[in-house]
Amino acid sequence: MVILPFCVIVNMYQEIIKNIRPNLEKIIEKLRQEIGAIRSGQVNPALVENILVDCYDSRMPINQLAAISVGDGRSLIIQPWDKSIIKNIEKAILTSGRGLNAAISGEFIRVTLPPASEETRKEMVKVLNQKMEEARIAVRLSRENAWKEIQDQTQAGKIREDDKFRGKEELQKLVDEYNGKIKEMAEKKEKEIMSL
Repeated sequence: MVILPFCVIVNMYQEIIKNIRPNLEKIIEKLRQEIGAIRSGQVNPALVENILVDCYDSRMPINQLAAISVGDGRSLIIQPWDKSIIKNIEKAILTSGRGLNAAISGEFIRVTLPPASEETRKEMVKVLNQKMEEARIAVRLSRENAWKEIQDQTQAGKIREDDKFRGKEELQKLVDEYNGKIKEMAEKKEKEIMSL
């Protein structure tokens, strides 16, 4: 068994924990995008920006084909850079399953949000909870992978037994921090949905 200097041993578990932070950030960013696409009382370009449009012999998201801006409080304005695909964008929005109304108005498309029924709001909260749970599972998997790596390095003699448990505590603190962010994002979005 190779005995490593103390500073290398201590840094090993900290390095493992530090290395999962970017992955946890990606999970949060993905959740932010997904819940941004869930309709709420506020009009948000995220509602439509990732809707795929059939054009140019491929499928492209709207945000790569047009400028999206907030009109009045209940509508979005989509201005395609290429006016020849305006009907394609309108069709993609109408068939997206997001309950949005789209109408061509000259050289732009106006997307309006119809008032949501109580049933629709409850359905949106269900989708929100599903996205939140998926994010929690992804965080949990990251924790399990990091913990396994800490245990493997302990077995290999690269992390001391005491540091293994310190690493476990630090890892749990990090996971709790990100689960807190997930919960906060979901609670904020749920308030928006229920205030439709």
